[in-house]
Amino acid sequence: MGDKTDLIEQRSQKLEEIRKLGHDPYPHRYELSHTVAELVHEFSQKSGQELEQEEVSVQTAGRLVNLRGHGKAGFADLQGSGERIQIYVRQDRVGQENHQLFRLFDIGDIIGVRGSLFRTKTDELTIKADQLDFLAKGLLPLPEKWHGLSDVEIRYRQRYLDLMANREIRDIFIRRGRIISEIRDFLESRGYLEVETPMMQPLAGGATARPFKTFHEALGIPLFLRIAPELYLKRLIVGGFDRVYEINRSFRNEGISTQHNPEFTMLEFYQAYSDYQDLMNLTEEMLRTVVQAVTGGLEVPFNGNSIDFNGFSRYSMVESIQKFWKEGSAPSTEDLCQHDRLGAVVKQAGLDFEAGLNWGKLLELLFEHVVEEHLIQPTFIYDFPAELSPLSKTKDEDSRFAERFELFIGGLEIANAYSELNDPEEQRKRFKEQVEARLRGDSEAHEMDEDYLKALQYGMPPTAGEGIGIDRLTMVLTDSDSIREVILFPHLRPKA
Repeated sequence: MGDKTDLIEQRSQKLEEIRKLGHDPYPHRYELSHTVAELVHEFSQKSGQELEQEEVSVQTAGRLVNLRGHGKAGFADLQGSGERIQIYVRQDRVGQENHQLFRLFDIGDIIGVRGSLFRTKTDELTIKADQLDFLAKGLLPLPEKWHGLSDVEIRYRQRYLDLMANREIRDIFIRRGRIISEIRDFLESRGYLEVETPMMQPLAGGATARPFKTFHEALGIPLFLRIAPELYLKRLIVGGFDRVYEINRSFRNEGISTQHNPEFTMLEFYQAYSDYQDLMNLTEEMLRTVVQAVTGGLEVPFNGNSIDFNGFSRYSMVESIQKFWKEGSAPSTEDLCQHDRLGAVVKQAGLDFEAGLNWGKLLELLFEHVVEEHLIQPTFIYDFPAELSPLSKTKDEDSRFAERFELFIGGLEIANAYSELNDPEEQRKRFKEQVEARLRGDSEAHEMDEDYLKALQYGMPPTAGEGIGIDRLTMVLTDSDSIREVILFPHLRPKA
């Protein structure tokens, strides 16, 4: 601690000396001819002879990440926009006063440089400085091993250091931005309109999850941070927007894990006159388009596996349990579709469950135990128990099942979609069942939403809707093993 305090004092003294030289240590702006990245990308293929002939004059700025030599000549490395370039400073070229400024620089300072490009004897692209400008002091020293910062606590709490230190982390977030951009292009090319819906809502609906609560002082009412934008987006379908989407922040007051963060980003989109089969096809097409554009191919590494987006498997939930069953002969369809017989199968699989657990939750429990670990390649699981899907249509041929699918990739649930329930009376009945479940202690069950029911009474066309987790999709496309790696500022417990 003492050494760090001494370093801060030394840097503060240098800051005062810089002021005495007549430099504003925190100027308002600085004119650039190129960013560091632009210089590297534009001139990295030019030979020393070509640079000399062209007499390329440049003015750029960035963070000092290396200093070598403090005599009459010295070198430094400047980093900006994820790239580095070397600068060469000679006293007889920049002048004594400017060279004196150079001697007051520290690693971590932000500086500007004007000069000409050349190549050194080791053929490194370099700026021969004519003028140096001071733009900001790094009063706090960078971590000792800042170029290989590995302390997870520091990386998440001080993401700015992580982005300075780890090029691969910067690349994750550049790729994340590209994923979102490509999704937007795909949907808008198919007639979808991007919209924004309330983040604070009087009722937390559209998913089964525990919400965060807040209070609106001016209106004097309690509000909830949204757990999903679903019910508002479907109101827009009622209003006549036939294809809408929102890339939204949602909040669920639940546990934290490598796959879960309380605040997360989700794509939700709704398409009128469609069902869940239509969205299954659309999702395949969208993901292939996005993966190809972002990665340059259709195979990506993730957690030691090669994920192949050339093909997507499809199984009903019942079929998937039968396919991946390992303990002797697989249970029959009737075994899995009748409550009493299913309970025996679940016990046979060695699973404990509460007495009175309904058939749908029993089937879900068995699915999670038997199937999920095998869903590495892109796989649609469809036809979920209706008891697990209070906002979806049931199948005409078997009302025990909902027209719903989930997409799994790399063992992660990436998407959830269904044919939307648009019968207001049936929806009211489903909401009542959820209210009763809430009264029995299910804190994640839906509440009654009278305004949404009123919207349905005006008539909603046949519609299919889907949510895709942007964070988890980014995990797969950047080979990241934790959701915190793909969120810039993940939530952490405060330090003591």
